[in-house]
Amino acid sequence: MAHPKIGNLAPVFTLKNQNGEKVSLKDFRGKKNVVLYFYPKALTPGCTTQACGIRDSADELEKRDTVVLGLSPDPEAKLHKFMEKHELNFDLLADEDHKIADKYGCWGLKKFMGREFMGLIRTTFIIDKEGRLQHIMDKFKTKTHHDDLLKWLDENLA
Repeated sequence: MAHPKIGNLAPVFTLKNQNGEKVSLKDFRGKKNVVLYFYPKALTPGCTTQACGIRDSADELEKRDTVVLGLSPDPEAKLHKFMEKHELNFDLLADEDHKIADKYGCWGLKKFMGREFMGLIRTTFIIDKEGRLQHIMDKFKTKTHHDDLLKWLDENLA
């Protein structure tokens, strides 16, 4: 499945966060830029590295009027554990049936250690205050994801 097109309105959604509260993309329209990042599995090394980098960049993201939403196919309880263990300071959203990942073109065939399977493909979408998709990051290292994100925001949404 293909990603939504840059410049179009980002596909809307409402999902439950780590505390069972509903979070909608439209809640941020007219107020904040949104970094929507899809990650495969909470509490794994790569996903933890990526989440902690974003956590540590919270002040810088706030200065850029940007909120972060992490989305994975994990259940709410696992997201809650992930958030508590690593003191994350942004919402994690449960997309257990991967419907939103499908809408964003982030669910597909993956290869790992010689086997193929369907799963979530690590991708980040930057959505402006009007709800339009501005950028897609699908080639990055989890260790520097937050730096790449801040650099793009500075160069393009300043």
